[in-house]
Amino acid sequence: MKAPWNFSRYLALAKGFIRRGRLPSLLASVARKSDRQAMRLSGLKDDLKLFQALCVAWFRGDYRAISTQALLAAVGALLYFVTPLDGLPDWILGFGYIDDLAVLAWVARTWSDELQAFRLWREQQTPEQQLLLEHIPDPEESPALPVE
Repeated sequence: MKAPWNFSRYLALAKGFIRRGRLPSLLASVARKSDRQAMRLSGLKDDLKLFQALCVAWFRGDYRAISTQALLAAVGALLYFVTPLDGLPDWILGFGYIDDLAVLAWVARTWSDELQAFRLWREQQTPEQQLLLEHIPDPEESPALPVE
C-alpha cells in the first residue's frame, strides 16, 4: 500500500527528532493532544498508545527488535499527529483529524508484524515494567543510540 501523501517529509523529521534526543518532547506533545482529543480518537487510541510505548521502550534501550524503517514510521506518524497544519488542518471541525487517523492506521497496517512483536514483548514484561512504558521520559534523560 502506498504511503500517505507527504509522509516522507515526516520520516525525515522523525530521523532528526531521534538523533537530537527530542523523542521525550514529542511523546509529551502526543500525550497532551491525545488527552484533549480523546473522543475523536477512540478508534485508534490503542494504536497511539502502542506507538508511544514503543518509542519509550526504544528510547530507553529496552526494546531494539524493530527495524529502523518501522521506528521512523511510528515516530513520523506521531509527528504527523501533533502537527496542526498537515494534510487537513486540525482546526477544521469534524474533518481535521481524518488525515491524522488515516496516517496512524496506515502505519499500524504497514508495520503490523513488527508492532505485534512489540505487543508480545510488552505483554511478557512485569507489571512494573509495563507501567514504565507508559511513563514519558524526561526531556533531560540521555537518549539511546541514534538511528542511522
